[in-house]
This record gives sequence, structure tokens and C-alpha cells, in this order.
Amino acid sequence: MPAAARKRRDELVDLVNEARANYYQHDKPTISDADYDKYFQELVELETKHPELVAGDSPTQSVGGEASDEFGEFEHPTRMWSLDNVFDYEELDAWFARVGNHNFLCELKIDGLAINAVYRNGVLETLATRGSGAVGENVTASLEYLTCIPKQLTASKGTKFPELLEVRGEVYFSLAEFDQINLEVTATGRTAFANPRNAAAGTLRQRIDNRVAAVAEATKRAEGKTADSKQVASLTKHSDELQRATSALSRLGLIVHGIGTHEGFEIPTQSHAYELLKSWGLPTSDRVKVLKSVAEVKKYVEHHGEHRHDIEHDIDGVVIKVDSLAEQDELGFTARAPRWAIAYKYPPTVVRTRLLDIGVQVGRTGRITPRAAVEPVLVAGSTVSFATLHNGYEVVRKGLLLGDMVFLRKAGDVIPEILGPVVELRDGSEREFQMPTKCPECGSKLAPEKEDDKDLRCLNTRSCPAQLRGRLEHLGSRSILDIEGLGEKAARALLEDKIISDEGDLFSLTAEILQQSDFFVKGANRELAENAKLLLAQLEIAKTKPLWRFICALSMRHIGPPTAQALTREFTSLERIAAAPAEKLAQIEGIGQTIAESITQWFAEDWHAEIIEKWKRAGCVLEQELVESGPQPLAGLTIVVTGTMVDFTRDGASEEITSRGGKASGSVSKNTDFVVVGPGAGSKETKAIELGRPILDEAGFKILLSDGPAAALAHLGLA
Repeated sequence: MPAAARKRRDELVDLVNEARANYYQHDKPTISDADYDKYFQELVELETKHPELVAGDSPTQSVGGEASDEFGEFEHPTRMWSLDNVFDYEELDAWFARVGNHNFLCELKIDGLAINAVYRNGVLETLATRGSGAVGENVTASLEYLTCIPKQLTASKGTKFPELLEVRGEVYFSLAEFDQINLEVTATGRTAFANPRNAAAGTLRQRIDNRVAAVAEATKRAEGKTADSKQVASLTKHSDELQRATSALSRLGLIVHGIGTHEGFEIPTQSHAYELLKSWGLPTSDRVKVLKSVAEVKKYVEHHGEHRHDIEHDIDGVVIKVDSLAEQDELGFTARAPRWAIAYKYPPTVVRTRLLDIGVQVGRTGRITPRAAVEPVLVAGSTVSFATLHNGYEVVRKGLLLGDMVFLRKAGDVIPEILGPVVELRDGSEREFQMPTKCPECGSKLAPEKEDDKDLRCLNTRSCPAQLRGRLEHLGSRSILDIEGLGEKAARALLEDKIISDEGDLFSLTAEILQQSDFFVKGANRELAENAKLLLAQLEIAKTKPLWRFICALSMRHIGPPTAQALTREFTSLERIAAAPAEKLAQIEGIGQTIAESITQWFAEDWHAEIIEKWKRAGCVLEQELVESGPQPLAGLTIVVTGTMVDFTRDGASEEITSRGGKASGSVSKNTDFVVVGPGAGSKETKAIELGRPILDEAGFKILLSDGPAAALAHLGLA
């Protein structure tokens, strides 16, 4: 296999996974939908040609997005899928040829946030985002304030609802509500949402329960205080924030567009399901049509493409589904999407504007990215002043000159990009753009990392301020070490005031050291400010975080939480991982040769070893703690956790199992020793029953952890 193919595969995996995280988890997309689709398709084609490149970190093996650690997790009873896309009639015709002749249900593709609502005997039990497709974010706490979804299904007397019903849909803001939301957001000094999809996601994906708790606590503190006291001011602040949040939630809309599990109820077609959902009081679209021919489908696509801006909410295409559920089952699924459905994506909006200048930005990995400054122009409902250009080769390839009139596309109605110049409008005053030869942040020479790289990089990985800031923000993020108070401003202050030289110094910070920075003090006497106290407290807590989080904090390529957890189960310490040869690393499930080589290369850098040593000296626990109870109580046991629990997140439960010598598995088999179930357990509980595997509730799981397998079996009456 050519080395160039492996290298390009690594680049594409990084690009797509980073784009997914920014889009689904942070609601801040960084590349256009068109570029995402292009990179994803290139990766699919590369892995098809070289199957040995397929590994657990590849986005082709999963649905886009992950559940955020900020929320409780919810395991969907039936998996939620992504959709494959087509962009023209040639691609659409190829899909029709693959699926054959059917009745096709056509509906608008709303640009919103996908949700799953679970009803039990007609009563709404759980609301969750799609997340990874298998596990979403539990946002049930927001139900009290949502007016778009019924809490109780309604029907004529005697109607029997499914015992368990999953309803899939899209929450969104109408364009009118989106404009109003952004007026309110900017009035409070916050950044406006980029588009209705981000606004809907940001509104639903907030911890409304935390806001309610904050108001309750502030109310207690304000009792008996005067109107001008800090306590009353704090109560007013928290109350205003809660009111804005609940008001925004109440203005969300919902369109349901699918079903998952529907126990005790037979539904022959997708369209019949929609009729039932509507009769039960759920909001369906009146633009849905069942069509019998390819020609009719194309007419539907063309009509709504011409009238897409006349609709009350944003759309970015049309979804076409085989209507018969039996025929859907026959067609089945790929690793990430149903074969029986396709999304026809409309072309993004294109306008003309003037290219004023091109600057460059330095990314966390040192990659130099040109960014175009353009004359402000209204496109797809918002004013655009900047556009992406990716790299210097892209500027040359597109034939851009400073001062050009250019075609600008707001791809996917989100990220603006320059398509090319309007050459016929040049007047001779235009000039060439020259990529810088030195890093704008540290002054180091810019060069490709390898000979055949197109991207220029700042190779001063260890001490370039931009890369250092990026690594600090990364390790402090919620999904890594969750260090509150270590954001962009704090990272910048730590570096610019020379409080630390790199991330290795972070856990050695003291009050005295922080007082050397104006950012962390207050008053003439330079007393330690609250942000400094918070940071120091959070750093102490972080020192004992699970080993897999520290592995992620090291910013090794390809290493996310699942891979870090696999490494932790196998090696139990950073020292053992560093000593492991690539061949042994590659044998671990979900890693493979590409990731294994990346890990060994990372540990080969002396300064990386220095960071680890500094963390050790500062008291960071860089090994997996094992529970000592004679032999490890769960050694040799395979345990599956499914559904939600009160006192454990999914990661937390896995850590409890692995720290006691057990294996936390994601699938139930005849070799599974225990299955731990909570609400929303779904098919895994069913399979456990079929295979006769011991099933524990949360109380039983706690007995298993504290007293071992014999006590857990006794709890079930099986001893």
C-alpha cells in the first residue's frame, strides 16, 4: 500500500472528525457542508480501495457527532442514523437504480437539531439529542418549557398507544423567531448565532436544570438582604438568564419525521406512521408527499428548490424514503446510514463581492490557514465579511488576486467560501497574494511537515503561542480534563505573562505564581482573584481524573475517548503505553497500525516525555487505579452497561468496571457475565433476556462493584 494513501487517510480522518466535533458538539461549524461532504466521500473511496486502512477512529464507521459529557447520556432503544447525500440528478438516479421501484415518501430536510422522543403508553418519558446515533444527550429537563411537543399523546377513546414508542424529529426556529433570538442575544453583549440550526441546538443543549438550581440557591442567599446588596443583584442576574433561556425554549418548533421502536403496534408504511403521529397530536409536515415515480420525485425536488426561501424555516434539501417499512427492512443499512433513504442537498447560495485582503491563522497543530477578508455582503440571511481558503495552494488553484471581484458561496448556508474570481471584471490593479514565510505568532520558519505536504505548518510545535493556547484549551475542555476557568483568555494570560512555558507547568501552579499575572489578581494589593482560586481548585480536582482523560489531554493524533479507554484497559499507565511497541498497540481493538504508529511517534519526542514527568511531579495520577480486594473482584468478567443511571455516566460506569479488573463491553453475547440496565436499555436488555444473562439494576450494579460477583448473584436470587 502506498505511503501517500495512508498519509492522506490520516489527514482526512482528522479533518472530518474535527469538523464533526465543531458542528455537533460545539454548535460552531468550521468548514462548509460542501467541503465536509467532499472530504468524507474521498475517505470512503480511499478506504474502499485500501480496506486495510479502515480503523476505529474513521468517521465512516460511525454516525456523526457524540454525546457531550455535559449531559446525562441516553441510549436510544433503536439507533438513530445519518443520511447519505446526493447533490445532482446523476447521483440521485444512481440511488434510484440501487433501491429499485417503490413508492417514495418525500419531505423537506429541515436545517435543525435531530431529537428522539420516547413515549411509554402515550406519556412522554425522555427527550434526547441524536448524539452518536447509539447514545444521545438527555435533555428531558427542558421538557417543562417546550411547547412544541406534547407531553401526553391524545386520541379517541379506546385507542391503544404503543407500549414503547420512539418519535424522531427536528427542533428548529422559524426564520422570524431566529431573527428575534439574535436581537435578544446581541442586546446582552453575546455573540449572535450563525444560523437557525445553531440557535436551536444551543437553546435545547443547555443545562436548564442548572439554571433553575442557580436561581433557587441565589434566592436563599438573597433572603433578608437589601435591594442594593450583591446577593439580590446575583438573584436578578440568574433570574434574567433563566427567563431568557425558558423563553427561547418555548419558541422552538418541532416537525416529526420518523419512528424507531414501536412495541405492540404494527405500522405498514412511513406515511401511515405520519398519519398516526398526527392523529396523536404530534406536529407533522403538511408538505410530505408519497410519489410513485422518479419523475414525480424530481418535480417535488425542483419545486421546493425554487421556493426554499418562501418557507417559514430553513431547509437545505429534500429527504426521499422508501415508504414501505417491510421494503426498508429488506434494503437495510450501511455502517452509518439507511440504504432506503437519501438526502438531496440543494446548492448553497452564491453572491459576488470584493476580495480585500488575505490573512493567515495558526491552528492547534501548527497548520497555516489563509482567511479572506471581503467587502461585507448579505448571503443566506446574514452578513459575511470573511471566507475560508484552506491553504496557499487553494489560493493559487482558484486563481485569486487581491482586489478581485469574487464569487462567494455560503456553503451549507453556514460557512462562507470563495469559489473563484470574476476574471472579466479585472482592471489591472489586482495583485498576487504571497503566503508568509514565518509564523505570525512566533516568527518561526514555515514549511511543510513532510516533503509532499500541501499545507504549510509552524514546526515550532513545542512553544508556538498559538499551538500552546490550543493545547491548553483542549486539555481544559469538558470532554477532556474539564478544568473550569481554563478558557482562551486564561490560556493566553498564562502564556503571555510567562506564568507557564508549556502545558507541563500547568499542574504546578500556585497562588504565588498566579499573582504575577494581572489577569489573576484584583485590587491595588494584588489579591488573588476568584478566577485564580477557581483555576487552582479545578487543577487539584483534575489531578485525579481517570487515566484515559490524561491520555486525551496529551493531544496525540487520532486519540479520542474510546481509543484512550481501550489503551487504559490494556496498559493501566502512561509508562506502559510509552514502552509498548507499535505491533502490540495495533492489536488492541479499535486501534490498528496507523494509530499505533502515531502513538509511538508521539512518545519518541523528548519534550513530550518532559510534560509527562512534570505532571507526575505535580501529583497527577497517570495510572489506572485498581481496587484491591485480594484478587481484583471483577477480573475476568465482561459487563455490559446499557440505559441511563442516576449515579453513573456511561464513562463513569466503564471506569468503575475497568478499575476493578473487568471488561466494559458494548455488546451482549453468551460470554457476557452481567448486563446492567437502566431506563432506555432497549435491545441489549432484550438480548440479555434471550441469552439468559444475569441482569442488574443500578442497586445491583453498586453491590457488584462493592462486594463482587457472588454478592450480585445473591442479590438476584441466583447464588
